[in-house]
Amino acid sequence: MTTVRLPLFPLNSVLFPGLVLPLNVFEERYRAMMRELLKTPEDEPRRFAVVAIRDGHEVAPSAPGMPDPTAVPELGPAAGFGADPAKAFNAVGCVADAATIRERSGGTFEVLATGTTRVRLLSVDSSGAFLTAELEELPEEPGDEAGALAEGVLRAFRQYQKRLAGARERSLSTSAELPDEPAVVSYLVAAAMMLDTPTKQRLLQAPDTASRLRDELKLLRSETAIIRNLPSLPASDLTRGRTSLN
Repeated sequence: MTTVRLPLFPLNSVLFPGLVLPLNVFEERYRAMMRELLKTPEDEPRRFAVVAIRDGHEVAPSAPGMPDPTAVPELGPAAGFGADPAKAFNAVGCVADAATIRERSGGTFEVLATGTTRVRLLSVDSSGAFLTAELEELPEEPGDEAGALAEGVLRAFRQYQKRLAGARERSLSTSAELPDEPAVVSYLVAAAMMLDTPTKQRLLQAPDTASRLRDELKLLRSETAIIRNLPSLPASDLTRGRTSLN
């Protein structure tokens, strides 16, 4: 078992390997994390782990009045995540490699990272300025018939895109090429579909690529049928999703 200790960045969203993660970092615990990552030489990876929050929020209140006007805001690396932060997070996350960490004049950071490897959360340490975690790297096993399943998922995904574009009354560009490597397909489709966080989390922690693709095929067929039967669905409903300011 290969384990690694990394800074931990909880979000209200799921990061998949190969997908880009832009972050606007303004809260002190995460600013401290970025300052620490900047100490890593530029020719070495500046890595941190992203986990989806099960309970709580990734932005702790910064002043009294939210939501109880008499409440004193929580402070510290585990603020908002309870007495045992590990229970607030999903057990499987993704390592992110920060290609860009740019500090602004006010001390906030603009970060651009890419998901690399799935990891399992073993423990969380809140004794420092920011959360760190002991993580177990998870291999990506292909599973049975991953290649054939990837082809089916790509066909279903194109139909999903067409239906979605039609419901939004937008044109769909067909010039973009989609990958054909099964694991890459499974992560791209999981990230691109308009699903809630628990469903995306389920896809991230699938035991192998083939299992993830089978799940996606069912989801794509179901979502496409829903969009087809609700052509007047408001665009705001189709595009609803959480965006993290952190």
